Amino acid sequence: MQRIMIKNVKVLVLALLLGAASCSFTTNNEDPGKDKVLISLISYVLEKGHYDAKEFNDEFSEQVFKDFVTALDPLKRYFLQSDIKEFEVYKFEIDDQIRKEDITFFDLAYTRLRQRMEESKEIYIDILDKPFDYTENETIDTDYENLEYAKNRKELKDRWRSQLKFSTIGVYYDRIEEEAKKEKDSSGYKALSNAELEKESRESTKKSYIEYFEFTDDFDREDYFSVYINSIVEEFDPHTAYFAPVDKDRFDMQMSGQFQGIGARLQKKSNEISITEVISGGPAWRGEELEEGDIILKVKQEKEEVATSVVGMRLDDAVELIKGPKGTVVTLNVKKKDGTIKNIAITRDVVELEETYAKSTTVEKNDRTYGVINLPKFYFDMQNAEERNAATDVKKEIIRLNEEGADGLVIDLRNNGGGSLSTVVDIAGLFIKEGPVVQVKSNGAESEILQDKDPEIIWDKPLVILVNEISASASEILAAAMQDYKRAVILGSKQTYGKGTVQNVYDLNRWLRQNDLGDMGALKITTQKFYRINGGSTQLEGVKSDVVVPDKYSYIDIGEKDLENPLPWDKIAAADYKVWDGYIDYYQTINSSKKRMAQNEYLKLVEENAKWIKSKQDDSIWPLNFEAYKSKMEINVAEAKRFDGLRDYNSNLTFKSLPYETQLFKSDTTLAQKRERWHAELAKDVYMEEAINVLEDLKVNNIRRSKLADVRD
Repeated sequence: MQRIMIKNVKVLVLALLLGAASCSFTTNNEDPGKDKVLISLISYVLEKGHYDAKEFNDEFSEQVFKDFVTALDPLKRYFLQSDIKEFEVYKFEIDDQIRKEDITFFDLAYTRLRQRMEESKEIYIDILDKPFDYTENETIDTDYENLEYAKNRKELKDRWRSQLKFSTIGVYYDRIEEEAKKEKDSSGYKALSNAELEKESRESTKKSYIEYFEFTDDFDREDYFSVYINSIVEEFDPHTAYFAPVDKDRFDMQMSGQFQGIGARLQKKSNEISITEVISGGPAWRGEELEEGDIILKVKQEKEEVATSVVGMRLDDAVELIKGPKGTVVTLNVKKKDGTIKNIAITRDVVELEETYAKSTTVEKNDRTYGVINLPKFYFDMQNAEERNAATDVKKEIIRLNEEGADGLVIDLRNNGGGSLSTVVDIAGLFIKEGPVVQVKSNGAESEILQDKDPEIIWDKPLVILVNEISASASEILAAAMQDYKRAVILGSKQTYGKGTVQNVYDLNRWLRQNDLGDMGALKITTQKFYRINGGSTQLEGVKSDVVVPDKYSYIDIGEKDLENPLPWDKIAAADYKVWDGYIDYYQTINSSKKRMAQNEYLKLVEENAKWIKSKQDDSIWPLNFEAYKSKMEINVAEAKRFDGLRDYNSNLTFKSLPYETQLFKSDTTLAQKRERWHAELAKDVYMEEAINVLEDLKVNNIRRSKLADVRD
C-alpha cells in the first residue's frame, strides 16, 4: 500500500470542510452532528479520489440498503418482515440522504435493531430454560442468505429455537461421545445420564449467548454508524474502507507490527478484563509480574492520584487507558489467579509483534544448505518510513543466510495479504541488478513505472517463491516481477488472490480546521491499479504458478473474483526489462517439478480432501433429530478418516535456526518454542519440500553446465 496523497482531493476536501469545521457539535456518541459531517466528508472524498468512482444513484442506494441490513442481522433472527417493509421506504433514498447529510434511515435501522436485540434476550433465555426434544424429525437450513425474514414474533421465536437447538445439539453429541469414552476407558466410571448431558449442553449454549450479548451491549451508536459508513464505501470496491479511530490504531499496528504499550493481549468476559497473553519481549514480559489469567481491576497513570476502575468498561476504552507513549508508567491493580490483589507498575515501551516479522531458517539436503524466509506481510510504519520494515528485515536475513553458505533460497509468501508497495519494490531489487518492478496507474493518467535503481544484487543464487490463494497484493507484485524476469520459480496454487489495486489511507482529521468533533478516523481508499512489468494486471486473475500444487483452498471461493464489487481486469503496455540470465535449464526444472507433483500420492489425497471440504461447505441442511444428527456426524467422521494420512506426512528434512537466534533462545524460551513449532510444521510441509527440490535442481543444473563449459574451454 503506497501512501500517495492526491493533491486535487486535498484542495477540494479542504474547501468543502472549512465551513463545516467551524460549526459547533458535541462529541456525544448520540449526537448526529458528527455523523453528518463524517458522511459528507467521506462521500466527497470517494467521489473525487476513488480510482473508479461510482455514481450515487438508486441502484447504488439499493445495494447499500441490502448490505447494511444484512450486516446488522446476518442470521435473520432480529428483524421481522414488517421491519424490513418499514425500512424499504428508504431503499432508493440513501443516495439522496447522503447528499443531504440525512441519516434518518440509519437512525431507524439502528434503533430498531437495539429494540429487537433486547427482545431477543428474553426469547433465548426462555427457550434454553426448557429441554430440547431431539426425537422430533426437523432440520435447519444454515444458508441464511436465502432465508426469508420471520413474518411475526411467533415465527421469529421458532427461528431462535431452531438456531439454539442447532447450537446445542453439537455440544450434546460431543458430550455423549466423551462420556461413552470415559466409561469405556475408566473402570468403575459411571457416565452422566442423557438428561443430565442435555441440561449441561443447554447451559453451555446459554453461557455462550450471555457472553455474546455482553459483547454486543458494549457496541454503541458510533460502532454501528461505522458499519453503515462501510456499507456505503464498500460499494466502490472491496478494499475501500472506513476506519473508526480505534480501528485505525489497529490497522497501523498490523501494518507496522508494533505499538507502544505494556505488551499484553486482553479479553473481556463477564465484565472482567483479563490478560490472555503476555507478549514475548515486551515490557510486561520483562517485568515478570503480570501473568496470563490476571484480572485487571483498576488503571492509574503516573500523574494521577486515583486509579480508574475498568470493571464493566468497554474493552476498547480499557485498552486506551492501558496503552500509551514509550517511557511513561502505568500502574495496574490486578487480581491474581490465587485471589490476591496486587499493584503492578509497568514502563511502557515499543512492543514488537514477532509473528508479523520476517523469519529465516536453514535446511540441509544432499550436503547442501538452503535458506527459507517466511514473510507474513509487507510491513512498514505508516508514521515513520525510517522505522523497521519488511525490506530491511528481508535484506538482513538474506545476508545472514549468505554467511551460512546457503545455496538456494525459498521465500514463503503463503497467506501473505500484502502491505507496503514501496517495500515490495525494495525487496524485488535484492534479486535483480536494476529495472522495473511494477507499473502503477491512476485513473485517467499515464502509468508510472516503479524501478529498482540499486545495481547491487544481494542474492544471485537460485530462488523459489511459495504462494497460495491467499497471497495477495504486494505478494502478487513480488511473485509477478520475479516470474516475468524468470528470476524465480513460482510454486503453489493455481493462482494467487487477485488483488491488483493500491490503497491510500487518509487521516480524516487533517481536513478539519478547529475540529471540536472528536477523532473522525480514517478512510482507506482505492486510488490506483498496479500492473505487471509485462503489462498484465493481477486484478482478479492473480499470478499463475509455474508449478501448480493442490491445497485445501483449491475448490473454495476465496479470491478477489469471489467478492462483491471488484474492479475489472485489464492490460497496459509492457515495460522495458531484460529476463534474468543466471539460470540454466530453467524450464527443465519446472517440468521436472510438475512431473514429481503429478506422481505424488500425498498431493492426490490433498486434492481429494479439498473437494470434500468444498462439498461439506455447500451442505447447509442439518438434522435436529439426534439420531439423524448422529448418523450424519458418523458419516462425516468416517469420510474424514480417509484423510488422516495428511497429518502423518514427514519430509525428514531438518530445519535449524540461525546462530543469532540461538543466542536469543537463552533468554527467550518462548521464542525458542515458537521456532521449534515452526520447524516441525516445515518438516511436514510437502510444498516446502518440493521448493527445496526445485532449488536443488536449479543448483545442480548450473553446476553441471558450468563443468561442461569448463571442459569445452
